[in-house]
Amino acid sequence: MTYNDAQHPPVLRPRTGVLLVNLGTPDAPTASAVRRYLAEFLSDPRVIEIPRVLWQPILHGIILRVRPKKSAHAYQQVWTDDGSPLAAITRAQARAIAARFADRFGEDVIVDHAMRYGQPAMKDRIAAMMAAGCDRILIAPLYPQYCAATTASVADLAFASLGAMRWQPAIRTLPSYHDHPAYIEALRASIEAGLDGLDFVPDAIVASFHGMPRRTLDLGDPYHCQCRKTARLLSEALSRELIVTFQSRFGKAKWLEPATDRTLAELAQSGKRRIAVIAPGFSADCLETLEEVGIRGRNDFIAAGGEAFAYIPALNDSAAGIKMLDILLSQQLEGWAKPA
Repeated sequence: MTYNDAQHPPVLRPRTGVLLVNLGTPDAPTASAVRRYLAEFLSDPRVIEIPRVLWQPILHGIILRVRPKKSAHAYQQVWTDDGSPLAAITRAQARAIAARFADRFGEDVIVDHAMRYGQPAMKDRIAAMMAAGCDRILIAPLYPQYCAATTASVADLAFASLGAMRWQPAIRTLPSYHDHPAYIEALRASIEAGLDGLDFVPDAIVASFHGMPRRTLDLGDPYHCQCRKTARLLSEALSRELIVTFQSRFGKAKWLEPATDRTLAELAQSGKRRIAVIAPGFSADCLETLEEVGIRGRNDFIAAGGEAFAYIPALNDSAAGIKMLDILLSQQLEGWAKPA
C-alpha cells in the first residue's frame, strides 16, 4: 500500500521535553483520598521490599484501614488554597523553568511536571509530550540523593510507559545531584537567608533527611552516603556544624539513624535551647517537612525543654532553587536543545 501526502499521518516538528517529577500527594486532605494515594505508593515494590503475597494482606487488612484517617488529619494541617504544598510548589517550579527555557529555546523545549504517585500521572504527561512532538524527553526526578525507592522508581515507571508505545522518544534521566556545586551553593544561600531572618541565634542546626530502612544501606543503596556527603559539603559552605538525622520511620524494621524526633528531644534535654532545622534532601516542602518537622518536631523540642525552634524552608521555587534547576537541567540538555 502506498500513501500520498494527504494520506500520510501528520508528523510534528521535533521538540525536546523536560518532565520534572516529584513523589506525589493525595488529591485532597481526606481519608478516602489518602487511602487511594497510599494504596498506590505502598504497593510499589521499590518502596516496600517485602514479597507481595506477604505484604498485600497487611497493607489492605491493617494499614489502609488505620493510617489514612491519621494521615488525612496531618495533611489538613498544611493544606493550602492551591492544594497540597508539594503539588503547588512542583507546579510553580515547572512554570518557572518553562518561562526561562521559553526565553532561551523558544518553542523547541516543553517543560511539564508529574508525580510518581497520584496526579498528574507520569504516563499521561509523557504521552502529552509525545503528542506535542517531543521525540526527546529528559525525565528529571527531583531527588538530590539517589535512592532506589525514589529515583529508580521514577525510572521504572518512565520506561514502563515507553513499553506501551510504538514510537518511543529518546530518554535521558537527571542523575542525583547531591554534591553538585550549584545545589550546595543554592542550599547555602537559602539557609543563610533563613538564618538571617530569625530573631534568635541557634545553638544547633539539624539537617533532617528522609529516612530509609537500614537494610537498603547494607544492600548497597548509596542514599545514606550521599546524604552524609551533602551534609559535609553544606557544613563546609556554611562554616557551621550540622547535626545529621533521618526522619519518617515506618514499621518495625531498623532504620537509618540517628532519628530526627529523638534527636530533637535529646538536644533540648542536653541544654540546646534554640535550634534551626533544615531539610536538604527535599526539593519541595511537603507533609514530611511542614507537618512532621515544622509542627510535630517543634512540639517535641519545646516539650523536652527547648525555647525557640525554626524550620528553614526547602529550596522550593525560590530564586536560588530555580537557578539551580536551570543549571542542572541545562547541562543535561546539552546536544539536544540549542538557544533560539
